[in-house]
Amino acid sequence: MYDVIIIGSGPAGYTAGIYAGRSALKTLLVAGSMNIGGMLMNTTLVENYPGFKDGIQGPDLMQEMLDQTERFGVEVIYEDAQKLDLRGDIKTVVTDEGTYQGRTVIIATGSGYRTLDVPGEEEHAGHGVSYCATCDGFFFRDQPIMVVGGGDSAMEEAVFLTHYGSSVTVVHRRDELRASAAMQAKAFKEEKISFEFDTVVESINGTDKVESVTLKNVKTGDTKTVPVGGIFIAAGHLPRTELVRDQLELDAQGNIWVDSPSTRTSMPGVFAAGDVTDGIYRQAVTSAASGCRAAIDADRYIKDHDAQVN
Repeated sequence: MYDVIIIGSGPAGYTAGIYAGRSALKTLLVAGSMNIGGMLMNTTLVENYPGFKDGIQGPDLMQEMLDQTERFGVEVIYEDAQKLDLRGDIKTVVTDEGTYQGRTVIIATGSGYRTLDVPGEEEHAGHGVSYCATCDGFFFRDQPIMVVGGGDSAMEEAVFLTHYGSSVTVVHRRDELRASAAMQAKAFKEEKISFEFDTVVESINGTDKVESVTLKNVKTGDTKTVPVGGIFIAAGHLPRTELVRDQLELDAQGNIWVDSPSTRTSMPGVFAAGDVTDGIYRQAVTSAASGCRAAIDADRYIKDHDAQVN
């Protein structure tokens, strides 16, 4: 019987483990068997995480967090959670290798980027293909940049990237943007931003890094290849809620609903942290902060429950 079972191994999961371990809670962290460490494992230099003045490689940062988690006695298993039963005072987590029970559960399963699924995208991830302008815009100073998407997030990224790129081309498959009027006005006002409407990405090209992108007009069928230094995919995020969507309340965007500013979910004794709850910021530091809050919330829940029993 564990005091806390954490599902997920990104910044939120590891930070929750650090705080739970330091609180002397018997803690199990189900890290998964693939994508251990979350999306930062696919990131190169991370320059905006506090405490590393010269930056740190994404995988190195995740390894530091894992080592710190284990230092405080957290048991980490590399198994995939298959089924959860979050009802009642005792929660059950079934993995592909065993069954575990805990008094509280912290869901930190993160989110995934919507990908284009075109040739060259996967090979160049972290080498010119990015899904986060805030994270990687700095690396494309004075280079032509491309943004794929037509919503508010795409416009926000395009405007942000004008501070770095020599030019920013927005590619959108429809003949008009889906972004709000305010965000469209902001993007159209930027001299560095140009638009390719009715257009999709056919392939992302380059050897060691992105060198160009091949575009196709969906109405005419015409193709052309455009030189770029980086391409930012802003097609949205998919919160990883498959395990809990039939038990926990979700918000309008499909994220796990939490009783903010706490991390309490709609089920007593169940807490959620990181990108699986966050449709706005999606940064390593904000995920880590919410992991801290989730562990503190779980600790208080256990103490309050014990006080009521006694």
